[in-house]
Amino acid sequence: MSDKVPPPPAIGQRPGPAGTSIERLTRTLLWWLRQRTVRGAADPPSDHPRPQPAPSPMPYPDLKRAPVGERLQDPLLVLEVEQKTFGDKDCTVLTLGNASGRMPTAPFWGAEQQAVAGLARSDIVQVIGEIDLYRGKRQLRVTSIRPLPADTVDRAQLLPSVGDVSQYWKTLDGWRGEIERPRLARTLALFFDDDDFRRRFEQCPASLSGHHDELGGLLKHVCEVATIGRAIARTCRADRDLVLAGALLHDIGKLESYRWDAAFEYTDCGRLLGHVVLGSLMLDRRLREEAELPCNDQELTLLHHLILSHHGVLEFGAAVQPMTLEAEVLHYADNASAKTASMADALADADNFSAGELVSARGVWQLDRRRAYRGASDWGASGG
Repeated sequence: MSDKVPPPPAIGQRPGPAGTSIERLTRTLLWWLRQRTVRGAADPPSDHPRPQPAPSPMPYPDLKRAPVGERLQDPLLVLEVEQKTFGDKDCTVLTLGNASGRMPTAPFWGAEQQAVAGLARSDIVQVIGEIDLYRGKRQLRVTSIRPLPADTVDRAQLLPSVGDVSQYWKTLDGWRGEIERPRLARTLALFFDDDDFRRRFEQCPASLSGHHDELGGLLKHVCEVATIGRAIARTCRADRDLVLAGALLHDIGKLESYRWDAAFEYTDCGRLLGHVVLGSLMLDRRLREEAELPCNDQELTLLHHLILSHHGVLEFGAAVQPMTLEAEVLHYADNASAKTASMADALADADNFSAGELVSARGVWQLDRRRAYRGASDWGASGG
């Protein structure tokens, strides 16, 4: 980050009311001072495991909850640039985001498109605008936008994150330590005792724009899958160690399928092969690097089956359907983690609900186009 606070953008635009500018500048200065303090602090101990530190609080707006009428004057990350046509008129729509979420802009029409010409995914822009409502959904009506130099703002500060991941590692490493099958433990250790693998695993999102779509989301998701899977395994007398192994390995292909150094996107391999196939290839490649396989061929085949079948059905991306009890448990545990996270996100997203309504205004794509209901009761706990 530069030692200078970026000046407010001005492309023939006024910066807005003086009070708004002063308040925004004050917030920016406070955040900058916090960054200087964090950077000057001693590095944390390097004992294994080494979770990434949680991002420092930022003075940026909460895009998920910002009300209609709120004025923004902030750096944002370009997540999408779309060219659209309505009737005989062309326009450009951006999707902008920060660590709190994302929001589409109002269309740039005609000559207005010059202001966003040349912008691409992962660019950082300084934006002045106001949140308004169009057909029941919030959008950002931009009055001024300009690109910022790449070193002005750390892109990671503009990406959503789960924060401190140490508790997830503590839980998973604790369960790994309880595995009584030495060949299974050695196989998992090839990945989860490797510092570079752990570093990438704890940063990777679990999806690009769905469940757990945040830095550290994959590790959080895996911990949820393992928790749910172990509970199901205990009930149905499945092999808990093998279910845990499936939870740990089922999404390793996302490390090669996704890119998360800026706006989340697919790698070429991710688009061509998908994370399910990539995960199976990664498992085989890593084990073949050993002078002697840590497990036998039949055991390796069982691990491949867990990875290749965890989506359950072919139309949802599984290479094969589950054929073992542990694969069945893993599929339902994976689906439970993903669907409950999607439901929670849908209920928290104000854009899904009209003012005062309890049922979402439309089906939510992450929930297979189902509607969501946000009504609740304390069931008499408050004495009512």
